[in-house]
Amino acid sequence: MLVMGCWLSCPAAESELTVQDAIQIGLKNNYSIRIARTTAEIARNNTGKGTANFLPRLDAGETFRYDAKNENTGSPLSFGNADTRQWTSDIRLNWTLFDGFRMFADKRRYDELARAGYFEAKDKIEATVVGIMRSFFNLVQQQQLFDVVRETRDISRTRLEREQARHEVGGASSADLLNARVNFNKDQSALLDQELAVTIATKDLNILLARDPLTPCIVRKEIPIPSLDIPFEQLLALAQANNSTILTAQHNLNAARESVKIAQSAFWPRLDLNGTYGYNDRALFGDEVGPLADRKSHAITAGAGLVMSFNIFNGSLDSINLQNARLEARTRELALRDSKNKIAGLVQEKYATFQKRMEKLHLEEQNLDTARTNLERQQERYATGAADSLDFRDAQVNYAQAQVRLIVARYDARIALLEVEQLIGRISIE
Repeated sequence: MLVMGCWLSCPAAESELTVQDAIQIGLKNNYSIRIARTTAEIARNNTGKGTANFLPRLDAGETFRYDAKNENTGSPLSFGNADTRQWTSDIRLNWTLFDGFRMFADKRRYDELARAGYFEAKDKIEATVVGIMRSFFNLVQQQQLFDVVRETRDISRTRLEREQARHEVGGASSADLLNARVNFNKDQSALLDQELAVTIATKDLNILLARDPLTPCIVRKEIPIPSLDIPFEQLLALAQANNSTILTAQHNLNAARESVKIAQSAFWPRLDLNGTYGYNDRALFGDEVGPLADRKSHAITAGAGLVMSFNIFNGSLDSINLQNARLEARTRELALRDSKNKIAGLVQEKYATFQKRMEKLHLEEQNLDTARTNLERQQERYATGAADSLDFRDAQVNYAQAQVRLIVARYDARIALLEVEQLIGRISIE
């Protein structure tokens, strides 16, 4: 009751949350969306030339060595005490000049994997945005239902007060009064349940927006349904061209085909360029004089060479890798066909669902007009005593049920349209 009370008494200065506001907040804060974007960024980072082995490798090294000797044999050739200190520094270059076109195929494979990662992330983001919109419209629906239940409760309260007044003057039976009190209590109980439903719907939306679950949400109590003036055949074409699931499968297939080329590169020779440049500083410190006295030496070394290698036999491992790569490409091709077929089926299902939901919505609008007219007539007859309380209650229940069915029908139609928009790639994630 406290949460619902806060919702009902929110100041007018509190900003209204629109569905676009909810989407923008979700795109910025939702944890699933942030994870999906990070995963896609990792895939993009792998598209550099360094990951495909285009660029050379350059290493630097430095070594220091110290040796101490104490040699005293009594021979004229004895060195006595001698210390040797040696510093060595070098730079090593290794650059693959040719690897059977593997580096080119590897670069294209990483590019395709990055595109697949983008559309996979896009698919997850679209699903999350759809979840946010579904949750937003559900909150609107629950608040609309709350208004219906509250109106029904208020009508029952008026009826109960009237029956009490009539009973006091002897104009109503005890049964009519008891029925009125039972119906009022029933409607009051339903109102409590609906308050809870609004609270839960608010919590669900806030969770998707990565906000405090107790954050109040003020939304306009309407669910607009945009028109869908697109022929079914065009919907199918849009889905095949824009659906994120299909595009992810397509780029995964492209990457698998590049993997076949990578496996084929093992049957080509390999050519590497190697180069070194080094500096050596050696110092000898001894006790003797003359030729065996302290000596120092310096040397600079440099070299370069080409190395060609060609594998003759490795247990048919290269052939096995090539066969597996071709099988993987075949699997990806089947997965793409499966995705296209499933998406086509879903487009047909969701489009038909949307059409039926709209037909039901128009029917419920007519039913509501009829139920409202009937309730107004029964109210007049009940006020004049021409109708008893049970007839009035039936009209009241029918009107409330017609309102509920209309609210649910409008929500279902909007969600059906939302699912069609998701399938054809019309969900904005920017």
